[in-house]
Amino acid sequence: TFLCSKMCFLCLLLVQFCAAEIHVRAKKGDTAVLTCSLPALDEGSSAPQHVIEWVRQDYDIPILIQFGVHNPRVHPNYDGRVSLVRGTSLQIRGLLLEDEGWYECRILPLDKTTDEAGSNGSWTLLSITSPPVFTETSRPRVEVFVGRSVTLKCAAQGNPRPTVTWSKDGRPIKPQNKVKIMNGSVSFHAVSRETSGQYQCHASNTEGNVTHVTMLKVIGPPVIVIPPMDTVLNMSQDAKLKCQAEADPPNMTYVWQRQGEDIYHIESLKSRVKVIVDGTLLISRLIPEDSGNYTCMPTNGLPDSPSASATLTVQHPAQVMKMASLTFLPTGMRGVIVCPVRAEPPLSHVDWIKDDKPLDFYLGIYPGWTLTSEGSIIIATANDDAEGVYTCTAYNSFGTMGQSEPTTVILQDPPSFKVSPRKEYRQDIGRMLVIPCQMDGNPAPKVSWKKTGIASRSLFTQAANGSLILHPLSKDHQGEWECSSTNRVATVSVRTTVFVLGTSPHAVSSVSVIPGINQASVSWVAGFDGGYAQKFTVWLVSFRSLNFSLDSLYKYLSTENSLLVTNLLPATEYQFSVVAQNKIGTGPFSEITTITTLDALPVVAKLVPPSNLSINKSSEGILLWWSVPKAQSPPIDSFVVQSRLEGGEWINLKENISPVENQIFLPGLSSSRLLDFPDQLMAGVMAGVGLLCLALILTLAIVCFIFHKRNRRRRQNIKGKETAL
Repeated sequence: TFLCSKMCFLCLLLVQFCAAEIHVRAKKGDTAVLTCSLPALDEGSSAPQHVIEWVRQDYDIPILIQFGVHNPRVHPNYDGRVSLVRGTSLQIRGLLLEDEGWYECRILPLDKTTDEAGSNGSWTLLSITSPPVFTETSRPRVEVFVGRSVTLKCAAQGNPRPTVTWSKDGRPIKPQNKVKIMNGSVSFHAVSRETSGQYQCHASNTEGNVTHVTMLKVIGPPVIVIPPMDTVLNMSQDAKLKCQAEADPPNMTYVWQRQGEDIYHIESLKSRVKVIVDGTLLISRLIPEDSGNYTCMPTNGLPDSPSASATLTVQHPAQVMKMASLTFLPTGMRGVIVCPVRAEPPLSHVDWIKDDKPLDFYLGIYPGWTLTSEGSIIIATANDDAEGVYTCTAYNSFGTMGQSEPTTVILQDPPSFKVSPRKEYRQDIGRMLVIPCQMDGNPAPKVSWKKTGIASRSLFTQAANGSLILHPLSKDHQGEWECSSTNRVATVSVRTTVFVLGTSPHAVSSVSVIPGINQASVSWVAGFDGGYAQKFTVWLVSFRSLNFSLDSLYKYLSTENSLLVTNLLPATEYQFSVVAQNKIGTGPFSEITTITTLDALPVVAKLVPPSNLSINKSSEGILLWWSVPKAQSPPIDSFVVQSRLEGGEWINLKENISPVENQIFLPGLSSSRLLDFPDQLMAGVMAGVGLLCLALILTLAIVCFIFHKRNRRRRQNIKGKETAL
């Protein structure tokens, strides 16, 4: 009963509280009136003076307060928008979303104390509804460069809070790897041409909806959609190489090149080509020279224009290009008479005429004359027989375009050495070294010197007579030098080696490192010692530690060209370099060689074998059984049964026996052979054989006992019969 009375009291309070609250709903921009009435007057009493206050929850000062007939005081946020109607009710004009909240009306009579007046206020909830309104949007037209990022903004407010959705060309947009939607905005990472389109931002709530449209345009260099294709045509046909591109902005021009040169700059081509509006290249009346690689390059003025290439092949009969009127061959040396041919399809053969006779006539009588597949005549040793007038005619599957112009072969002496350098020269550093090299020839051939391999950084000069002058001689001058001379028929050369004495050693080369587990075998090829005995230092560094320091460097000395480095760590990366020293100083380091030592051999624990091997023999075979060992690490994968004839080799009788099995039957073993089983298996077999022998002995003993007993009875029976007789 007490609980029920308490519940009724709480319900009554709740009803009174709810009845005291008023909920006023209005739309944004409209006018709302929050009612409030004066308390009833006692009979015969006059209207007292009072103060009317309208306060708002979370506001420190009233939004309106009026005393008597005086002008009301209004909160700055409501200035010009609020007034009292019907004496005490609050009227709010031009409603804003921010006006939503709880309001309380307080009437304070002046003829009563605060305690007497009590709390006569009532709370009113003012709810403001409004359709969505955009507060931030992107421009109606947005341009972005291809490959960059862009964000389309769309922020809306309303009550209830509006929902913002995005669509492109009428299809909803879903978040993807390069598309993110956050706080009403949609962001694109690395836009492509496919990103272009019409984007709609749609904001809606129960009061209405609104849509904003943004046209996104992705601009960039052209994109080739139809590239040119490799084309094969016959001579005199017309060629058409397509090249179609798309671009935004679309003001494109097409540039065509052949072998990297503008087609309008090629004399033989410019009068027969035309580039039409869609980028297609037209070439009329093809000639053999038109063959080549053609490149299309569309451009709209933006950077990074693309290009696409194709090969145009013009098929034609084999054609001999311009033949030189004179061909010079070196006397006494190898000579070549070339027939310059252009053929598509490829060349099949070349016919030569020398002094009005076919070349075959001379190939049969002049040794050392051959005709190559390219149509050139090779003369192993040119002499007077080679002189004459030659013409060539080239052929392919399309035929020939005719005979070449004649060329006259003339012999000329190649350059010859008047004074040649020695094989090697040795000279002290700082002094002068002159190496002669003089040539004979008509006209007088020119002589040139160069250092082979790595070019010399030190200066050198050449005398008028062709001699090489090294002064002052430096360490960098050491090496191989070549003297060569050329005329129009041949180039001859000779080499010599310069050794500079009194220097520090030269760098070692060909450093080889063969790694082991804890060691590495290092070998190298020593450089020139500078004229003094040299020794070597092998430097190495380990990269097991990430922090490099001088403490991680190690060096080993050697007087030989090899060294065994020990005490290395397994599976560790090392870098090796070798440097040589002599009494003058230290040479340069060799190139670094990096190796990794081998992994350490794994430690394999010895497996515990099975025990208590037993055997049971029958006419069909042998049954073996054993005790499986306890679990061990590494675990047992399988068992193997081995056997051998006495004194023979072990053989596997059975492999891959499951580690959980404890017996196996071996059929068909011969009973007349003695088998050995290794280790514990042998012990089990011997035990079985011992038991078998014991059983045989007992059987024989019983048989002998029974036989002896029967014989004794037989003798007793015979003796009894004799007595009776």
